[in-house]
Amino acid sequence: MPRLQRKSFATPDEVRDFPTGRLDLVSLDENAIGRFRFRPGWRWSKDVAPITGTRSCLHRHLGYTISGSLGVRMDDGTQLTIGPGDAYEIPPGHDAWVIGEEPWDSVEFASAHAFGLSPDDLGERVLATIVFSDIVGSTETAERLGDHAWASLLREHNARIRAAIDRFRGREIDSAGDGFLTLFDGAAKAVHAAALMDPAVSELGLRVRVGIHTSDVEIVGGRARGVGVHAAARVASLAGPGEVLVSGITRDLLDGSGVSFEPRGEHELKGLTGARPVFALRR
Repeated sequence: MPRLQRKSFATPDEVRDFPTGRLDLVSLDENAIGRFRFRPGWRWSKDVAPITGTRSCLHRHLGYTISGSLGVRMDDGTQLTIGPGDAYEIPPGHDAWVIGEEPWDSVEFASAHAFGLSPDDLGERVLATIVFSDIVGSTETAERLGDHAWASLLREHNARIRAAIDRFRGREIDSAGDGFLTLFDGAAKAVHAAALMDPAVSELGLRVRVGIHTSDVEIVGGRARGVGVHAAARVASLAGPGEVLVSGITRDLLDGSGVSFEPRGEHELKGLTGARPVFALRR
C-alpha cells in the first residue's frame, strides 16, 4: 500500500559509477527513483553499451532535466535535444549523449532501477501477473488512416494505456508495435488495469483485447522471458474486441476479490501442456 515517506539523494540506496558519470538510486518500496549525473563526453553507446551488450538502450526513460543538455537518437533516426527544465520521455531503442561542456543532471522515475546493469546483473525470476494487450484490427486501421494519422492515433493509444498501467503500478516491459506487455505484482492490480484499457481507447475508435496469466517470469536485459509470457499472449489471442480474458491460474488467485468471471472453455496455450481453462472478466 502507498505510504507517506521520503528519502534523500544525499544517502542513496545504491550508486552505479560509469567512466564519465554516476547514477544514484533511492527506493520507495517498489518504486525506484534515479539521479543521473553524466559529465561532458558521456555517451550511452560508448560508456554503457559495453556493459549491457545491446545495440541500443532498451529502457523507457521518464524524467526531468535539472541542468545540462542531452542528445537522443532513436533507432529509426529520429533525434531530439532535451534541455534544462524539460520533462521528457524516451522510448526503448535509442542512443544518448551529453551535449556541450555542462554535465547532464536529471531525475528519472522509470527504468532507473535497471539502467547500466549487465544481463547477468539484471537476471531475476519473479512471480508476476502478465498482461498482454493489443489493438484489434490494427493493420486495417493503419491502412485506412495512412501513416501520419495512424502514428498520431497510436501515440494517444499508448498514452492512455500507460495511464491505466501506471494507476495500478504495473511494470511496462515492451510496447513494440500496437500492443503492451506489462507485469504486475498482484492479480487484482492486473485485472483492474486491464479493465480500464478498452474503455480508455474506445472513444478514439480503437478496441483492444487483453490476455492475463500468472507465472514465474525471468527478467533479463529488461526483457521478460518464459513460458508464462507466451501463455499470456495466447490468452489474448482468444479475446474479442473489448474483452479481458484470464487463465485459470489467475482466476483462482482472485477468489474472494469481488471480481467475477464467466467460463470460456478450455484451450491449448502455447508452451503449456494440455487444455487449460480460460475465463472472461464480467464488467
